[in-house]
Order: sequence, then structure tokens, then C-alpha cells
Amino acid sequence: MNHKGTKTIETERLILRQFKPEDAQAMFDNWASEDEVSKWLPWPTHENVEVTKWILSDWIPKYENPDYYKWAIELKSTGKIIGDISIVRVYEHIAGGELGYCLGSKWWGNGIMPEAGKAVIKFLFEEVGFNRIQANYFSNNQKSGRVMQKIGMTYEGTKRQAGMSKQGISDMVEYAILKEDYNGQY
Repeated sequence: MNHKGTKTIETERLILRQFKPEDAQAMFDNWASEDEVSKWLPWPTHENVEVTKWILSDWIPKYENPDYYKWAIELKSTGKIIGDISIVRVYEHIAGGELGYCLGSKWWGNGIMPEAGKAVIKFLFEEVGFNRIQANYFSNNQKSGRVMQKIGMTYEGTKRQAGMSKQGISDMVEYAILKEDYNGQY
């Protein structure tokens, strides 16, 4: 792979870009403080903006690493950041990675996450040289599974009682897309 780090990506409605320290309040307001968003994620809802600032102070220096991929999702129409999308793990030995994402609930159901996901997959396959991108979700979070289907991923299996969210122990459903499946489709 030819790692390029978190480069700015534009789509019809979005700018995917690196986080900045001044994003803390918007991140807190638009998704990190929302119980409905973090319900299916491994991290707790942020109690205050200081938690969000602390998280950003951890993420931002990592942009110096060429194999670090974490984008803020910004709406072009408003300039607001409303979520994030990232490769949460890179698997060098198979030229692969694991996709993760979250979005403020006000923007659910508008095709924003599939739009962001397709753009990230295109970048990783075409510019970085990934061969496989996988993602998983807690089995009772069907909305996340629909995002994976919309971005062209294929169901690979369900790992029984393999994950823990705020909802308790849950089955984990895994999807993936290979470069040969993608083949420039978007």
C-alpha cells in the first residue's frame, strides 16, 4: 500500500477532512453528546465539551502518520461537521482495513453516510492500494448494516456474542468489499 494519510475528499454534498481543534463544540453538539448515536459504539457519550476536546487532542497529532485515516464529515451547504468516518484498524499484511463511522441522528436517513463511505472506499482502493475493507455492526443495529449494503459491501458472516455495546453482549455482523468487487463502480 502507498499510504497517503487523511486527505481532503469532496463529494456532491460533503467535504471529508481532517479534524481541527476548533471542531470540538460542533462535534460535541452534533453527535458526540448524543446517546442515540453512541448507543451502538464502543465509546461513551461525551459528558461535556472538555471530553471532546481531549479526544481531538489525541486524534489530531496522529494525522502526521501516513497510515492514519480519520475524516470529519462536513456538510458543504452549512459548513457544519455532523459525523466522522475512519479506518479504525489497518491490516498491512492483507492490504486491508476496518471501516468505522458515526453520524448525528438529525442527519440519519438522508444518504450521507453511504455518500461518505463510497468516497472513502474509492480513495482507499484507487489511491492508497487497499485490497479489502471490512466493517461490522451489532446485530440489533440494522441501520448500520444498511449503510454497508449501500456502499457495496457483501455480508460475510455473524460472530455470535462477539461484541459489547451499551445494549449488552451482542452478535457482530461483518461485511466487506474487495477491490475486485469495487472495480471502479463509483
